Amino acid sequence: MVTTRILIVGGGYAGFYTALGLEKILGRGEAEVTVVDPLPYMTYQPFLPEVAAGSIEARHAVVSLRKHLKRTAVITARVTAIDHTAKTATISPEDGEPFDLEYDELVLTAGAVSRTFPIPGVADVAIGMKTIEEAAAVRDRLIANFARASVLPEGPERTRLLTVVVVGGGFAGIEVFAELRSLATSLIELYPSITMDDIHFHLIEAMGRIMPEVSLETAKKVVAQLEAREAHVHLDTQLKSAVDGIVELSTGETFESDLIIWTAGVMANPMVRKTGLPLDERGRVTAKTTLQVVDGDEIVANAWTAGDVAAVPDVSKTPGPGGFCVPNAQHAVRQGKLLAKNVAAALRGEAPREYIHANQGAVAGLGLGQGAFQKGKIGFTGPLAWLAHRGYHGLAMPMWERKLRVFGDWMGGFVLGRDDVQLAMRETPREVFEEFASRPKPASDAVEAPKAAPIADTQPAKAEEQKAAAEAADEKAATKA
Repeated sequence: MVTTRILIVGGGYAGFYTALGLEKILGRGEAEVTVVDPLPYMTYQPFLPEVAAGSIEARHAVVSLRKHLKRTAVITARVTAIDHTAKTATISPEDGEPFDLEYDELVLTAGAVSRTFPIPGVADVAIGMKTIEEAAAVRDRLIANFARASVLPEGPERTRLLTVVVVGGGFAGIEVFAELRSLATSLIELYPSITMDDIHFHLIEAMGRIMPEVSLETAKKVVAQLEAREAHVHLDTQLKSAVDGIVELSTGETFESDLIIWTAGVMANPMVRKTGLPLDERGRVTAKTTLQVVDGDEIVANAWTAGDVAAVPDVSKTPGPGGFCVPNAQHAVRQGKLLAKNVAAALRGEAPREYIHANQGAVAGLGLGQGAFQKGKIGFTGPLAWLAHRGYHGLAMPMWERKLRVFGDWMGGFVLGRDDVQLAMRETPREVFEEFASRPKPASDAVEAPKAAPIADTQPAKAEEQKAAAEAADEKAATKA
């Protein structure tokens, strides 16, 4: 019996749930499943703003692939090319030479990456909000800047350190903006020399509204709430430049910031351009509602896709922009679960099912005790929305082991308060060790050992010794005579 080899490219929401589902559906020996991802874990991205704010420990917002995918081979590497005709993928590990991996069924779930525009300075000074490392770094930077600013007199440098800029008014931007504002408010209690008037938070959104996933009325309530917390919300405003941290807006306003966070859009992982599979104008893999890859109207055999990297038609009553599913966790998780069922069905000669998922609504955290909720025409903000946000995402977090850790963080924060410790040194962990480490002295500083005299220089001395010995012998002989 030949075992089918299933290759899953990408271990995010869609990839993780596809592998997890296949483990549950397929019997032992029915297929060999392999997941390839540059990271050994899946990141639960809705929790990134709370990681940045210190409400959730960074490691608790990720799920170990090896620990929870018991019957799946996990390769920590990049897929740099795919030849679907030959059914081989080129795997490039961090160490060692690239190698080819053969497969029978291909599942493309490589996710999305931050999409930026050629704005001067952005690529040099800004940071994204797509990874757990970015969220942790943002938190460390804000807390470290408070410590640095607290010992400075009033002036441009102090203001620069206490100015935070978030570009993008979608869910990701609004949540991290509000959560960091909440963190900053709590930090003031620890730094008496810093007041609310010293802190400057700027949200920059090119459109005339924020959060397109909620109603306009709910979005206006969120803006009003942020402005009541003395944050600056710039609508219909574009970022023109961020060179050296000097922020220039389309309105003519200029200010400096040491922390610029970019959340203004995502794009399909560029690695799909090296697969030879059909893509749409936005670089997404084209798919049917059954999550099979299609080239026009023709199905590409043995190729599947889901999540942010895929252009999946949205056939629900409230379709997303352009008639496709929007790139969010809600769709990626559900597509991954269906994809596992469809791949298993195809292996058994059964027909795959269509992906039809009605929008379940939207919840957002806006800092401790504040949130936003939207379900159909019902929308509101405040503590109840915040509880809905935590309840929904706490239960949506994969695996009970992870859920318990997250709920433990929330309970600890409720009882003990927000954790304000920053570990900025982890970015350069050897710095202190290197500063005080003993090193061997350079060769030029060593004491020179005495050198032996050249052989030629010793010859005259030996000749004199031989002559003196001969004269002494002659004198002794003359005395005896």
